[in-house]
Amino acid sequence: MTNVNITNVRPDFALITKWVQMKAKVLDLGCADGTLLTHLHQTLGITGYGIEKDDANWLAALKNGVDVIQMNLEEGLSGFEDQSFDTVILSQTLQAMHNTESIVHEMLRVGREIIVTFPNFGYWRNRLQITLGNMPVSKSLPYQWYDTPNVHLCTIHDFDHFCRQHDIQVIERKVITDGQDIHVLPNLLGNLAMYRLKRAA
Repeated sequence: MTNVNITNVRPDFALITKWVQMKAKVLDLGCADGTLLTHLHQTLGITGYGIEKDDANWLAALKNGVDVIQMNLEEGLSGFEDQSFDTVILSQTLQAMHNTESIVHEMLRVGREIIVTFPNFGYWRNRLQITLGNMPVSKSLPYQWYDTPNVHLCTIHDFDHFCRQHDIQVIERKVITDGQDIHVLPNLLGNLAMYRLKRAA
């Protein structure tokens, strides 16, 4: 992989790095330009693939030396065998999935562990904007209501309930705002939710 600029790695990428083992085999879903995979390769020596649908992002990932497959996640991961990756990552893409349940189960099928991150719709600034009569717009939700790719926004409480319903074990959960860990009232004060998951025993 080529040296893309990762000197100022995103706080969520830094936390993801702590959850991935050295020399792990990683699948990054919705990998954009491949920055996360490049960072994991340079810091942990991982091998892996990215999946990206957008033409411009796919080309950017190729130029960055990332092994990237152009495909639509909504069609599933049938090309990958069961438990063929140590870690499967879906970083800030969950809210753009039409069939959320299906993609999470496919991740659990092909990965021994999965990492899911998403903007917390329950964050107090989002609630305030709704109270004032507007759909939230923020760093983590940068789109206007009419051009957003987001179709399934959720809160931390929603996702916790989803995991319980679907027998998914939460190995670890981090909630952050502007790179800082949030431990008190995370569903209210946390901007970004990060989950490390596996199938319940």
